[in-house]
Amino acid sequence: MSRAQVPEPRQTLDPERVAEWLAQHTDFFVGREGLLQQLKVPHPNIPGAVSLLERLVVDLRHRAEDAEWRLENLLESARYNEAQYRRTRDLILGLIEAEDVDALAQALSTQLAERFRTQAIGLWLEAPKACHATPRNPHAWQAPRFALTEDARQRLEVLLNEQTSRCATLDREDWQALLPHCNAPEESGSCAITRLTQGEPLGFLILASHDGEHFRATLDTLFTEYLGEVVSRLLIRAEGSGANRG
Repeated sequence: MSRAQVPEPRQTLDPERVAEWLAQHTDFFVGREGLLQQLKVPHPNIPGAVSLLERLVVDLRHRAEDAEWRLENLLESARYNEAQYRRTRDLILGLIEAEDVDALAQALSTQLAERFRTQAIGLWLEAPKACHATPRNPHAWQAPRFALTEDARQRLEVLLNEQTSRCATLDREDWQALLPHCNAPEESGSCAITRLTQGEPLGFLILASHDGEHFRATLDTLFTEYLGEVVSRLLIRAEGSGANRG
């Protein structure tokens, strides 16, 4: 009698090798569409299994919803950036029309209040050069334009913390010292400060709000720095115009 043959151990396929093979043979299911209906995969949201085609429909729907959400975010960012551009353009055009430093300071205050909801500004300028202002007496300058005192300089330098531009908390005492023409908040507000320079120090520009989060420390200072560069150039132009009139 011949010895009964022992069946060979059943071999199982390695799932990783199957996945690799399918990735290399993407046309495998062409002509085998019925097989797709037989494959079962877990449903992402409910218990049980569904056909592979149903799962693909669910995944595609989720991808479409995600793409729609990202597109809406992009459109919202575009609308916000366009609004910011228009406000900034109108601000700069309004500043360019100022004929002297007092008019520039008033235009800054008005334009920032109307277009950027800035409650208070202070323009602290090194003073006085012979052509720096009209009137020549710095104590007669009109708010929000002030002659830079040593006390104001020290307060502004502390707030800037050796930076060119910075957003920071502005306590009531500093507000009253740096923005004496505006009502101070009960406790603390916030501010954005930038240095004014054009080959030499010209002073400081400070924007402030009673809202402690309006100019929170984590905000980017790109706009403030840009505004400071524009104001610095316009100050030089106004000084030259004042010297020519003199």
